[in-house]
Amino acid sequence: MTEPTLGIIGGTGPQGRGLAMRFALAGLPVVVGSRQDERAREIAAGLNAELAGLGAPFTAIEGAENGAMVGRVDFVFLTVPYENAEATLQGLRERFRPGAVFVDVTVPLAFGKGDVQVLVPEEGSGSRHLRGILPAGIPFCGAAKTLPAHVLEDVRIPLNCDTFVFGDDKDAKERLRAVLARIPGLRPIDVGGLSAAATLEGMTALLIRINRRYKSREGRFRVLGLGE
Repeated sequence: MTEPTLGIIGGTGPQGRGLAMRFALAGLPVVVGSRQDERAREIAAGLNAELAGLGAPFTAIEGAENGAMVGRVDFVFLTVPYENAEATLQGLRERFRPGAVFVDVTVPLAFGKGDVQVLVPEEGSGSRHLRGILPAGIPFCGAAKTLPAHVLEDVRIPLNCDTFVFGDDKDAKERLRAVLARIPGLRPIDVGGLSAAATLEGMTALLIRINRRYKSREGRFRVLGLGE
């Protein structure tokens, strides 16, 4: 059976880097995207060099220009800062491969001195706003919003936590959960449809507050009592 190919928009940031490397260590083919093909290849080469230094088997990460990347992969993970998300998607919305699943990892946050707040668009959540930009035929899911970027990027740290997965397309959501479950120590929990996005974006802000309060960067969520 052919493995699904995963695309990462935003491979220079810690979330994108972390997801790319953890998927590669799980044996999945990954393509990191950038606005320039040469830059994307440089990013991929750096990630592969970092993975090679671990001494563990991995599938080599590729790099490609964003438009070319979204036209060939099965899942597209958006990990750019939320303030750049709309402009990024506007330029790519017509280039997705038919059947590809879009995965929103972004969270609209505003940081102040000792404070963090969720920026709530008129649609009710950042994900709902982005859903309106993409063509209706592209399945829209969300995941990894509450995973700390620092923990994701340091692949030596076992995750041992949950990620909350939402989406109105049940088939796409189950396919995404299967992909995420390939990452050791990560349990993908189905939390329902797109309406869950606002809650998860609030949970992300809450987690940042908790980590700041306890001077940690590694706090994350784990739900008990599910019998799994």
